[in-house]
Amino acid sequence: MSADSYRRTTNTINKVIVGLQRIGIAFGPMQLLTVAGRRSGQLRTFPIAVNKLDSGRFIFQAFPKAAWVANARAADIVTLTRGRKSSTARLVEVPVDERPPLLHELVATSPKSVGQRFVTTGLADAATPDGVAASAHRIAVFRVVPV
Repeated sequence: MSADSYRRTTNTINKVIVGLQRIGIAFGPMQLLTVAGRRSGQLRTFPIAVNKLDSGRFIFQAFPKAAWVANARAADIVTLTRGRKSSTARLVEVPVDERPPLLHELVATSPKSVGQRFVTTGLADAATPDGVAASAHRIAVFRVVPV
């Protein structure tokens, strides 16, 4: 599957996830990230996986040029919604040199499809924990800090 085809499929699935979350059905690590648009200031909502690792909760960029990444960098506070529960948080971008162990842990402790997603979208060259960790300079990682 090409990266464009994968993105179209994911966009379709994301619409379903948003709808289910909005009626209170939560599943997996998926949450809705609501953040002000960096240019418009209008609230934008994206389905995002919030991953629990040994050192905290993190959100990992899965697509190049993801709009939520640029918006999160510009925002002070975001809202995370899971089912019917919402909370505010600050997303703190992890410095590039601190990302490799987090990416390694994510891929090593997740289904193989997680590592493969980084390859399919062009962010990593190999789907292994080491391969994804080596691509840390291309993958934005944010620590979720409750406010």
